[in-house]
Amino acid sequence: MAGAKGHSLRDRQIASLKKILNLNETVDQTEEDESHPNGLAPAGPILTANGEPIWKVLVFDDLGRDVISSVLRVNDLRSMGVTMHMHVSAARHPIPDVPVIYLVEPNPKNLEGITSDLQKGLYSPAYINFLSSIPRPLLEDFASQTAEKGTAEHIAQLFDQYLNFIVAEPDLFSLGMQKEHTYWALNSAKTKDEELDHVIDRIVSGLFSVAVTMGVIPIIRCPKGAAAEMIAGKLDRKLRDHILNSKDNLFSSTARPASSTTTPASRPVLVILDRNVDLNPMLSHSWTYQSLVHDVLNMKLNRITVETPIDEEDPTKGVTRKAYDLNSTDFFWEKNSSVPFHQVAQDIDAELMRYKEDAADITKKTGASSIEDLQNDTSASAQHLKAAITLLPELRERKAILDMHMNILASLLRGIKDRQLDNYCQMEEDVMKHTKAQILEVIKDDTKGNDPLDKLRLFIIWFLSTEREASRADWNQLVEALTAAGVDTTSLGYVQKVRATTKMTQLTTIGPSQPAGPQSGGSTDIFGRFSSLSNLASNFDSLIGGIKNFLPANRDLTITKIVESIMDPQTASKSAIAKTENYLYFDPRSANARGSMPPPASAMRHGAGAATNAPGALPGASGPQGGGPGTGASFGQRRQEFADAVVFTVGGGSMDEYGNLQEWARRKSEKEGVRKRVVYGSTEILNAREFIAEELERLGREIA
Repeated sequence: MAGAKGHSLRDRQIASLKKILNLNETVDQTEEDESHPNGLAPAGPILTANGEPIWKVLVFDDLGRDVISSVLRVNDLRSMGVTMHMHVSAARHPIPDVPVIYLVEPNPKNLEGITSDLQKGLYSPAYINFLSSIPRPLLEDFASQTAEKGTAEHIAQLFDQYLNFIVAEPDLFSLGMQKEHTYWALNSAKTKDEELDHVIDRIVSGLFSVAVTMGVIPIIRCPKGAAAEMIAGKLDRKLRDHILNSKDNLFSSTARPASSTTTPASRPVLVILDRNVDLNPMLSHSWTYQSLVHDVLNMKLNRITVETPIDEEDPTKGVTRKAYDLNSTDFFWEKNSSVPFHQVAQDIDAELMRYKEDAADITKKTGASSIEDLQNDTSASAQHLKAAITLLPELRERKAILDMHMNILASLLRGIKDRQLDNYCQMEEDVMKHTKAQILEVIKDDTKGNDPLDKLRLFIIWFLSTEREASRADWNQLVEALTAAGVDTTSLGYVQKVRATTKMTQLTTIGPSQPAGPQSGGSTDIFGRFSSLSNLASNFDSLIGGIKNFLPANRDLTITKIVESIMDPQTASKSAIAKTENYLYFDPRSANARGSMPPPASAMRHGAGAATNAPGALPGASGPQGGGPGTGASFGQRRQEFADAVVFTVGGGSMDEYGNLQEWARRKSEKEGVRKRVVYGSTEILNAREFIAEELERLGREIA
């Protein structure tokens, strides 16, 4: 659930980027800014003493590009006076006497690139912004390079910005750690100690930046053992050291009232969890618009590419590709991203009808035959023409957004039909009721979709959820059937090993069932009432045949149950509270709720419990009773309620989990009148295909 305007994580990150693009000059948020969807367009570039605008060049690295492109578009950059934006490693031509803004990670390669640019005189002056705090040795090296090359006069500013995280939705972020393969790194025995330390330190740095951007120091809760405990301990130490060692620390001058940074009840709780708490959401088939787009169309940084067949009857003619951005200015995405697919279908029909009525209303008043004719019509009365021209841009934008979503829905429908995703969604709703024989029948059924990976996903979810232990003969029979169906079963060796860990922590419950109705039937004409406004509408009848229209069960996932037991222990289930009862408690502002300095990963790895090496623990970690940092929570701390939470999964995040947490927060607010806000984050946001190929299969190969 997005927070109030200006207070979501995305709003705060945009405000920080806006300040950077204004050469770190504070820009007041005016009422005009508030009226714009992302608060950027009206604010022009800052002015010189002569009142002339300052035009700038923006240079970024991979992470800097991802951070900016997920929340801003080219038009937003232009409105801030950025005329060109380029990658730091690209060949660039000199643009003398033009200010340059660097937004990069502090690493030796980037620092050498900046020094080289300034030595060649490409730009001047330079405003250098690091995405995270630059380590002291690296800063000294940069100072030496600057002195040696004589580039000091070209550097105007150097700032640590604490923005090394990517915000995809108002309250969804990732650390962009796909290249680090964090799930594999934290569960593999082959990960080197220095690689493990790098991954842990990178996560701690990202979470510190999220806390800085939110402007408040959180209470930290995490389970004992594994990576979550080490990350919580290091983050606690980093926050604690920052408060103690900085006279004017990053949390002392925020917009929040002073009391909110000191009383635990008014501060957010940061819940750090290992991915193995529940693997199912990483593999499940979901029926919400957002999850389907992520699964079928492989959304990255809010951008998708839709493939449309040139000729439906003749696939050999190929496809056309079109890229779309799903951002904060998209009213339809904001409204429908978290709702079930068939409701999106109904809403696009309603929106198209509303657009048609509004367009007809304008043309009727002016006497034109259509919106297109309106621009060329000089006979209409001046008053009506003026009103129509005022409304034209808004109508055209609405039409463009609705046409885009019609294309996306058409592409999703093809994916749903080809892969039979509606069937898989329904089977996973009550997967624990299925027997081995039923799962085997689905695996062997050639009519169950054209993507073998969907069968593997269903099988893993069933295997991790079922109470019945599979015998060796049963296991071999299922694996052989999967192989015969064209499935790569490399990952299953690791899945078999990790089952014991996830079974202990899974808490999924089914809420009140949805009212019975047409959704429980077989096929239904979801798009039967589609407006003929779009040329796509005529194709929907042929696309929709046989697709099931059902409401997913109102179920809270394991992570949602854990969050509820920490945020609202009075109403949480006893089973969830029992799981979180022994979670560690850190308060970086308290002298008491702290632990010893967390050891490096190598010390935990080669410690006394190296023989246990349970899946989900750091390779060779000392297990859940290891002597790590942190304290057990007192009874009062365990029963403390929170209005705001940041939930962070170590080793990959799921759009399904994000949507489930937002739905829980909405339910609390609407039905019980209790305001809850949950920000969800992870090391990287992955869809099922990526998680299996990049993480599970790598671990499976090691075991084999």
